Amino acid sequence: MTTDANDDFFSTLPAFDDFDGVTDVTNYHALPDGWFLAIADIVGSTKAIQAGRYKDVNMAGAAVISAVLNAVGAGDYPFAFGGDGAMIALPASFEAQAQRALAALATWTREDLDLTMRVALVPVGDVRAAGQDVRIARYSASPNVSYAMFSGGGVAWAEQRMKAGEYAVLAAPSGTRPDLTGLSCRWSPIHSVHGEIVSIIALPIADRATPEFRKLVSQVVAIASETGRGGHPVPEDGPDLAFSLAGIEREVRATSDHRGRLYARLSIFLQLGLTIALHKLGFRLGRFDARRYKADVAANSDFRKFDDGLRMTIDIDAARLARIQALLEDAQAKGHARFGLHSQSSALMTCFVPTPLSRDHMHFIDGADGGYAMAAAKITGKLESAAEAGGV
Repeated sequence: MTTDANDDFFSTLPAFDDFDGVTDVTNYHALPDGWFLAIADIVGSTKAIQAGRYKDVNMAGAAVISAVLNAVGAGDYPFAFGGDGAMIALPASFEAQAQRALAALATWTREDLDLTMRVALVPVGDVRAAGQDVRIARYSASPNVSYAMFSGGGVAWAEQRMKAGEYAVLAAPSGTRPDLTGLSCRWSPIHSVHGEIVSIIALPIADRATPEFRKLVSQVVAIASETGRGGHPVPEDGPDLAFSLAGIEREVRATSDHRGRLYARLSIFLQLGLTIALHKLGFRLGRFDARRYKADVAANSDFRKFDDGLRMTIDIDAARLARIQALLEDAQAKGHARFGLHSQSSALMTCFVPTPLSRDHMHFIDGADGGYAMAAAKITGKLESAAEAGGV
């Protein structure tokens, strides 16, 4: 397989480490021509969440990132997790691998999770031909992990076209499974300290962010930051060492076939037992430091993002939440933004951990009772999923 110099586009972008930089247009750079967007979301995610299946929905969304990144094998490529789906931007050299991964995901989601996943590949050239753009910024959440921020209106346009049935990837034959190595759902829900876990979506009225909308984003981020750490819902030293048996079972089913599930369960419980023992004793096992790993989980978590709009799942008190809501309502009344909020008592973490020995493991945060999908459903006229609100 041949590669082009622009395959390294994202890894060579300069990074910023102050989240308020998402409002700085100079941080964004045009995605190279010839790239494409691999997009997926769950059909009817709101109804599935209302039926108590929010953990399955979140797992399916994170599985998109796991499957596609595993399929391309290596590299640093921009993606966004949106609770009930995800999007990854890739160079043309990976189109065949991405198509196979998405096709397998659609089949696996239907057969193993009893959910319907839409999947599509959208060329960036078509996005630009429609008058939109895809521009990328690189936000350094920690020294070990960077996440992509998206602007230009192109992601929202691509999702709308996917929902209209365009650019669809056909599901793979029955029994086909994606490679979901590293997908992990072990942590128990993380409870609020300040009052509520709130998932917020704020979107510009127009296709692209205006100066007024960017000012709104800065104001919301500033209020959330008054609690310290930007309203991060995960404690600074990492989540409590509490694990979900149901989440572990989901992980086992996702990452192994029937024949390997007993071994997978035993392996996970052995890993958890060692992690708890090493953490309590303060010991290391080779390169693995349990206390450092737990702190890295918090530092590497993707609890706020910008992809053609602001998305945050934050731990916040009632007074600050009221101030944020007042700002959003005022911006909506003035025609600068539309928004949705959804409150719950805890946050949910779904992870992509190719190896715990490396510090670049990634952790995707959503509300534990619907989060982004339910916030999106509260945006006027948007009743299905986060993707319908212009997000992923």
